[in-house]
Amino acid sequence: MSASKLELVVPDRKLDVQADAPAKSPHIIAEGFSIFYDTNEAVRSVSFNIPRGLVTAVIGPSGCGKSTFLRAINRMNDLIPKCHTSGKLLFDGEHIYGRRVDVSALRQRVGMVFQKPNPFPKSIFENVAYGPRVLGINSRSRLTVIVEDSLRRAALWEEVKDRLPANALGLSGGQQQRLCIARALAIDPDVLLMDEPTSALDPRSTAHIEDLIGTLRGRYTIVIVTHNMQQAARVSDFTAFLYEGLLVEFGLTRSLFTNPEKKQTEDYITGRFG
Repeated sequence: MSASKLELVVPDRKLDVQADAPAKSPHIIAEGFSIFYDTNEAVRSVSFNIPRGLVTAVIGPSGCGKSTFLRAINRMNDLIPKCHTSGKLLFDGEHIYGRRVDVSALRQRVGMVFQKPNPFPKSIFENVAYGPRVLGINSRSRLTVIVEDSLRRAALWEEVKDRLPANALGLSGGQQQRLCIARALAIDPDVLLMDEPTSALDPRSTAHIEDLIGTLRGRYTIVIVTHNMQQAARVSDFTAFLYEGLLVEFGLTRSLFTNPEKKQTEDYITGRFG
């Protein structure tokens, strides 16, 4: 396999994978997991482990099941009529689709950031305080601490600390997306799902988000769906490649991008199809 064909998708900014990355315990495990829209099998019996505290990218062409799989982790697909699953999707050893699972509690532990920034038409402060308020935290002093901490973790505090009462819709697109990340972090999740979080942003804002992912890595398990091969190579430790609902290949990002095991993976990441 020609390494020169793959050099273009392995940028210099690639984060170093921790030496013990392969030894990390799995946080989320898919075992023969399928997702159906009525009779259409959108995700087809996939099996792989998402390591705890690291960044896992899910790549593949449009319509391959990436976002469908991502939304399954916090059961957002429950909102879609006739959507059902088979097989197992385990989170901390418990089947996410088990009868005893409290979906509200699950979504508290599994935060999500969407493709387009979606701040509430409220103040910057109230956007971040929304989740804690829903959980019953109403003390102003405690909320103030949570808001500041969340904005700091989202690398936004220094830019907005003097205008917390201002409407969040007045922020730039990149700032709005970081605000949405702060809002997700405010409920102290274990997992952060990111569905193409930079697709609507300019290059500078994209770089901010990618740098932010690097700072959050280790504290959270992050799963990011992206169409951008360069981005997947830059930010992730592990990568899963899906095609037509099937898992083609999963492994360490550096290995998958420089020495993929499957010809189909090489063809996709070098732009021969997709």
